[in-house]
Amino acid sequence: MKKISSMLATLLVATGLQAQTHTFDINTSKVGGAIPSTMYGIFFEDINYAADGGLYGELVKNRSFEFPQHFMGWKAFGKFELKNDGPFDKNPHYVRLRDAGHSDKFTGLENEGFFGIGYKKDADYRFSVWARNPNGDGDVTIRVLLCNPNTMGERQQFSEEKVVVSGKEWKKYEVIIKSKATVDKGTLRLMLTRKSKTVDVEHISLFPVDVYKGDENGMRKDLAEALEQLKPGVFRFPGGCIVEGCDLASRYQWKNSVGPVENRPLNENRWHYTFDYRFFPDYYQSYGLGFYEYFRLSEEIGAEPLPVLSVGLSCEFQNGSKRTDAHVPVDQLQPYIDDVLDLIEFANGDPAKNSWAKLRADMGHPAPFNLKYVAIGNEQWGEIYVENLKPFVEQVRKKYPNIKIIGTSGPDSEGKEFEYLWPKMREIGADLVDEHFYRNESWFLATPDAKARYGNCGANRYDSYPRGKKQPKVFAGEYACHGKGKKWNHFNAALMEAAFMTGLERNADVVEMATYAPLFAHVDGWQWRPDAIWYDNLRSFNSCSYYVQQLYSLNKGTNMLSLTMNKKAVAGNEDQDGLFASAVFDKNTNEVIVKVVNAGDKAQPITLNLKGMKGDHSAQLISFHSDKLTDENTLDAPKKIVPQESNITVSAPSFNTEVPARTFYIYKIKK
Repeated sequence: MKKISSMLATLLVATGLQAQTHTFDINTSKVGGAIPSTMYGIFFEDINYAADGGLYGELVKNRSFEFPQHFMGWKAFGKFELKNDGPFDKNPHYVRLRDAGHSDKFTGLENEGFFGIGYKKDADYRFSVWARNPNGDGDVTIRVLLCNPNTMGERQQFSEEKVVVSGKEWKKYEVIIKSKATVDKGTLRLMLTRKSKTVDVEHISLFPVDVYKGDENGMRKDLAEALEQLKPGVFRFPGGCIVEGCDLASRYQWKNSVGPVENRPLNENRWHYTFDYRFFPDYYQSYGLGFYEYFRLSEEIGAEPLPVLSVGLSCEFQNGSKRTDAHVPVDQLQPYIDDVLDLIEFANGDPAKNSWAKLRADMGHPAPFNLKYVAIGNEQWGEIYVENLKPFVEQVRKKYPNIKIIGTSGPDSEGKEFEYLWPKMREIGADLVDEHFYRNESWFLATPDAKARYGNCGANRYDSYPRGKKQPKVFAGEYACHGKGKKWNHFNAALMEAAFMTGLERNADVVEMATYAPLFAHVDGWQWRPDAIWYDNLRSFNSCSYYVQQLYSLNKGTNMLSLTMNKKAVAGNEDQDGLFASAVFDKNTNEVIVKVVNAGDKAQPITLNLKGMKGDHSAQLISFHSDKLTDENTLDAPKKIVPQESNITVSAPSFNTEVPARTFYIYKIKK
């Protein structure tokens, strides 16, 4: 028995010694540099039906009949005619409807929406249409019907209102319709009454009344609220590759996205036909969600707006880098440079002195949006990008010296183009450099194989970046863990991202902002995954990656704190047993916040050595964990994997604890 007891004591001592190898030294009495308010943000691109059919509240597809196939999204029946001399010069098409000419026939239109139209029982919907009676021979009644074409019930229509059109002049008509049923894939049907007179209809629209913040041309409420709940510091928009376009004609042009919504022209979406295996021939941009709405949304969710504009180069992936009709020569760039200068006036200018600023005021926002950043170009690379960027920087610097300019290091996190562009961005004087990387688990963990292939990767990536006032800051503008063979939002990918982000936080003096990508995806219309937020026509859920972003954003603190183990950063290095960690101090709440990720498959004992603190302190422990690494949240189980909170007491200076395998822990300790 004594021998067994002795062996047990030896084992316990050995276990205790092993635990001490995970001592995290945290200097709570020496507050480090400030953490930028923009540190964790969001990036919006209209991919995966993120705008029309997603965040933008409009439920009608092709509302102005401007798709190349003018009736795409519509079924027209009876006597109808497409016309092109309508009241809006940028959207000239409309439809003329006449009496069907028979008592048992009907004339009208039916819209399929985006993978159907979702209706909620007892919810109100705002229907509007621009219409006229071209003959001026009396009133015309249009029946407005909410329908379920696949019902086994007696009637397809479950709600109805009427619009009475009078006069020869174009006018906007509006009616509120209450849905009497919940339908996820419904339609909107317009029918003329029997023996009707002729009527012209244009810009047919249907919005939920209950949109985000009540804006009439507003955002889908649940999706916008999910953005607000992230508490993002910066909001990058509108892309991404759509800024470039497949060609110059299809690039995103912000000036087409402002002004009266009914006169914003259609744009071909660059993601319309990018993948032949995920092909959506009806994917266009209505520009209903335009730059004014992006600025408003930035303001409403409390994020700094970060617009991205064309540098005069269309997508180099699709067109190469040689100067062809796909790219603008340097001596012809002035209209593109003017787009940047005019945007700054639109955002910040005096309405009494500038026409673009006056347009902002006329749209309902006389006060400036206080724009501080502008990105020029997306994922361009090579000498052609540098040559094009120079005149943009020169003119913006001269006229608006306080605007921070963001350049790019290309589409990869390393390699020839990356190594070429970073020094060039320093030479040009970019304030930030936008880095993009979609990589697998090994990159985020910085395994030996990943280091051999990629070089500088994982949570140590930014430790060696140059510091100094004249050095550009890093903007990690697009990144996500793409699980090898599992490109969906499973828990393990989110855990890898959490591990990597300890390195962002530890290097907040180098990294000024970071945005996970992409943001949104419709379950019936996605082209790219993983994504932060998924939805169908009525429901939505936040992915595991969303919750990691939220946990960092809500707990970013105000200042960095030093955290080391054996005088080294805790970044999943070979002798650190899969542990990653960072620490911050929040002056607003007087809390020390410690983030720890155990990416390994065994629980790890750790000691928080809180230098500068003594005694017991109340604390909150936030845990993000899943027993199965491939699990994910879904529409049917939206809260399957969510952070869990508990209250604990932390004894300082030495607090012993254990982090379970495959777990992200946050300790929020009151100082």
